[in-house]
Amino acid sequence: MPDISARSARIDALDIARGAALLAMASYHFTWDLEFFGYVEAGTTSHGAWKFYARCIASSFLIMVGVGLFLAHGRGIRWPAFWKRFAMIAGAAAAISAATWFATPDAFIFFGILHEIALGSLLGLAFLRLPALPVLAAAAAVVAAPWFLRAAAFDNPLLWWLGLAPADPRSNDYVPLFPWFGAILAGIALARLARRYGLAEWLAGLKAGAWARPFRWAGRHSLVFYLVHQPVLIACVWLFAQVWPAPPADRAGAFIDACEAQCANQREAGFCRPYCGCMLGKLETEELLGRLSSGAARNALHDKLDALALECEAQIDDGPETPSP
Repeated sequence: MPDISARSARIDALDIARGAALLAMASYHFTWDLEFFGYVEAGTTSHGAWKFYARCIASSFLIMVGVGLFLAHGRGIRWPAFWKRFAMIAGAAAAISAATWFATPDAFIFFGILHEIALGSLLGLAFLRLPALPVLAAAAAVVAAPWFLRAAAFDNPLLWWLGLAPADPRSNDYVPLFPWFGAILAGIALARLARRYGLAEWLAGLKAGAWARPFRWAGRHSLVFYLVHQPVLIACVWLFAQVWPAPPADRAGAFIDACEAQCANQREAGFCRPYCGCMLGKLETEELLGRLSSGAARNALHDKLDALALECEAQIDDGPETPSP
């Protein structure tokens, strides 16, 4: 993600690691695009190994943000450079929110990874002068917070950025303060330890060969890469779909798979199976299932889908299990 380190004291190894993480992120988004257009089974990227893969990528970015923040400002905050970088990242985050609000208003990105980087970089300044051990303790506390502090009081759109609501809100990229700020703090602590034991100087002395040029370039232009890669990828898949469209899907089966995969992020399997069966039954009864294949129709049906979801939640929570079809 966006480089916070001083341009005059770049460490090739960090640029290469950042570039590798960006390429990994592109591979995940490409798979998401294939799923969106029907070439990959619905729900593939939202659970299992792909979900774990996505979390590892996000964690690596945020750890490197913490490392870069410490390397750039650990011996004194260079305010002009910091505010310039902060403005770029915050501006890009705002642009993504605006664009996704118009493209996918039912799952727009109101607090994604760029929002987390902007806020986390600002909050991280308070930890730069602390010893590594207290910073690691704070990181552990931030990561653990959602396990202990989730409450209905945080289930308000104005507080969703905290990540402490009982259930995660819908968003195509949701990276709230808790637990993800913990990764930035971990990066700050690791960078302090690396400087203390001479690892930072050792890494600065390493020089990679020509093989690393693509990774180095991506790492040094990470914000541009992040903003451009997904529109390019999704445009390529869309063009391919105009010539070789994906085969027609089993709508009912695809809906059940996607519903259960999304539901599993918030509830147990004993709830998800009957809940998704209930939703499928209601959608078929009201002849809405076919309309969900259109993104525009999904947006128009947002309120109706929410109402059906509430009915099914109440039915499953209060009554006997509804068997899946």
